[in-house]
Amino acid sequence: MTPCTRRRFLHTSLGVTALPAFAQKRAATDWVPLGNSGVKVTRLAFGTGTHGGRVQRELGQDQFTRLVRHAYDSGIRFFESADNYEGMHEMLAIALKGIPRDSYRLMTKLKWRETDNPAATLDRFRQELNSEYFDIVLMHNVRTPGWPTELERLRDGMSELKHKKVLLAHGASVHGLLPLRAFPGTAWLDVALCRINHNGARMDSLKGDSTGAERGDVTEVTARLKQISSQGTGVIGMKLVGEGMFRDPEDREAAVKYVLGLGTVNAMTMGFKSPAEVDEAIARINRNLNG
Repeated sequence: MTPCTRRRFLHTSLGVTALPAFAQKRAATDWVPLGNSGVKVTRLAFGTGTHGGRVQRELGQDQFTRLVRHAYDSGIRFFESADNYEGMHEMLAIALKGIPRDSYRLMTKLKWRETDNPAATLDRFRQELNSEYFDIVLMHNVRTPGWPTELERLRDGMSELKHKKVLLAHGASVHGLLPLRAFPGTAWLDVALCRINHNGARMDSLKGDSTGAERGDVTEVTARLKQISSQGTGVIGMKLVGEGMFRDPEDREAAVKYVLGLGTVNAMTMGFKSPAEVDEAIARINRNLNG
């Protein structure tokens, strides 16, 4: 008979069948659910849109492919792009060629003005990205407070494509406090891509986009993210390093610590230009998840 140790006695008397020897560490490369969307992604995504994709384009295809493969081999399995990032669909498709499609998640974004025929637009995307389907498709950069009504036709078209499994989840990215205020209460949003960091760099303001010395409203954005998350919408954070503004490692550390501490951001996307940046981001997220 197995000896009854004090620990086993306490576990049995408390109705606990087993306890881990130590709490499992969390990681940047963990698979996490995006709210109630039904889609799981790695907590960290590889973004291809730094300064509209210029930073990634200027790497050239060979160097970009090596960078994507380094990210994949490091555990990042979530890649995001957009029609606005000229040429990045094709570059990303080449970089991912030969990797099993079911091993990674793919998000892209269409221009919100394209309300006439989203099916044709996504057919083009499927050719450019060499993918039969998309895990997530977003309206890119909604900018008006009335966007849910103004873009109802586009929303309906995207919902139909979701029904046909061309995309698995839909949503929007936002630029500006006024359109952000319409995100809470919009149940159609499976996923919201929102700008968030610790000091408002490149974040949302009443003018739309903050630039230079002007900073976005961190307090209001943080409050809106809480509302968005509470309705079951998956939240992805962007501009965590201020689109490259945070050259001081202390700022990058503060931004990641702040965003992870909110408890409302499921995943985050960062644009990279070197393997060292990928490694730094993973290490920094891991450290703050378990600090």
